[in-house]
Amino acid sequence: MRRLASIAVIVGLSLAGAAAVAQSAVPAAVAAAVADTSRPEADRARDVHRKPAEIVAFAGVKPGDKVAEFLPGGGYYTRILSKTVGAGGHVYVLVPAGFAQRPGGLDGLNALATQLGNVTVVATDLTNFTLPEPVDLAWTSENYHDMHNGPTPSFAGVNESTFRALKPGGIYFVEDHAAVAGSGTTATSTLHRIDPAAVIEEVSSVGFTLDGQSDVLANPADPKTAGVRDPSIQGETEKLALRFRNNGLAANRAG
Repeated sequence: MRRLASIAVIVGLSLAGAAAVAQSAVPAAVAAAVADTSRPEADRARDVHRKPAEIVAFAGVKPGDKVAEFLPGGGYYTRILSKTVGAGGHVYVLVPAGFAQRPGGLDGLNALATQLGNVTVVATDLTNFTLPEPVDLAWTSENYHDMHNGPTPSFAGVNESTFRALKPGGIYFVEDHAAVAGSGTTATSTLHRIDPAAVIEEVSSVGFTLDGQSDVLANPADPKTAGVRDPSIQGETEKLALRFRNNGLAANRAG
């Protein structure tokens, strides 16, 4: 808990710098991807709260990038990432292998991949995955907390595999629903939230360096005591947005 408290101080001290990041210009490729009229209207209606242009710009996604996106859901960010990286880039969407065993489990994602042209669906073991090529950026949005749930928490394996999948200097971007500071991982299965300090500690432990954090998704009106689907806060939760860098030296976890 002392380590978490120390990291929480780092989180707080970084907010002033993060505000400056949030105000930086959005690259043209990102702005065009978000403005693309082929995006579903339901997705576009969520932009006011999710602020995708600012978030993708903060993560540093750019044309030509190779991106690994975890658990893409309905493809809200898949569409934006695909359009941002363009024909010279590629998006690998990673889903648990069990999805492929469900009747029609991958139909929606496969159709989206065909439509976009630069997306590949990868059904795999997320704790020990490999990709056809090293990627520039790994992306997880609103689901990092889920890696702590279920009978076997998988966050350590996912983080380690992500480190190996990235090019040296590559970025690991984590966005998720924020829990009360100091709560660690106690709310991952109840409120579906996680303490930013816990994410920083876990991701840093496998060799990543915290490269930046943004408060663009901060919401002081969120008391962080309700579940993310509670009508009082659904769609408006405060979210952490953290950017980590692979500096090419994995942590030695032996012993």
